[in-house]
Amino acid sequence: MIQVSGRPYQPADSWKTNKIENVIIESLQKVQDIYPFSSEQELLFEIKARRNIIESAKEMNDGESTFATFRKARCNEEYWNLTRAGGFLLRLQVRPADAILDIFKNSALYRFECATACVINFYHGLLQTMGNDSFNTLFPNLYLYSWHADDDLGLQSSFKNHYIPGDVVYFNNPDVNPQTPWFRGVNAIAMGDNQFFGHGFSIRTEEKMIAALNTKRKPEQPQSAYLTSLITKPSFNRLARFSTISGGRTIHKTTPFLVHHNKTSVSYRHYWYELSYKRRH
Repeated sequence: MIQVSGRPYQPADSWKTNKIENVIIESLQKVQDIYPFSSEQELLFEIKARRNIIESAKEMNDGESTFATFRKARCNEEYWNLTRAGGFLLRLQVRPADAILDIFKNSALYRFECATACVINFYHGLLQTMGNDSFNTLFPNLYLYSWHADDDLGLQSSFKNHYIPGDVVYFNNPDVNPQTPWFRGVNAIAMGDNQFFGHGFSIRTEEKMIAALNTKRKPEQPQSAYLTSLITKPSFNRLARFSTISGGRTIHKTTPFLVHHNKTSVSYRHYWYELSYKRRH
């Protein structure tokens, strides 16, 4: 259910929404969980951001970037430095928006795994929503590796009995063949209408995504892959307040913790486990 300023909300007749945006609105409205917004503008920002994340996933699916483990990751080194861990570090003097756009413009030069792909699509979708100046100011020090992300992206994860188009869901493959551990699961963007984009798996239905993972199980193991209830998304409400930042303005930035775990295709919750372990030890 959508609430704006504490009250149930119905979209105004003057709103001009497309098919994807209508699906997003209907999904937000029909669930029992309350999705609160301080203003109509904040709600509109989330709807447009989710739409752009979905459009970004479609563009990545249609492009030439390929799935790869961290060891075999590749990027356009005109915009990024490829680290020894397989991450992409923004080069000095390169604008963040230009570097993100290049992943889609020169997609054949890029190889990365599915968690990294989700973060890229979050960034790209938000870039399309807030514009270059705000994006460059908010995300000046990009580093792409697994679920590592700028603190201001505000990634959050929870277990839900539903998902909204634009969320990332996780397909788990508990009996994955140890010879191909990168098929332990798939981070996939919910596209609407039971369609999901997982980098390396293209756009598939839930049933076909599970069927593909089941071909990568240990021999004679009966446990099927399955769609978990874990969803991951940016903090849209918080990002909406940043969306009008003017170019050239300086904001205080924190340095997020980082762990190079070298485990391909892990969920955001697993990444946080790895991160917490590192911080304790």
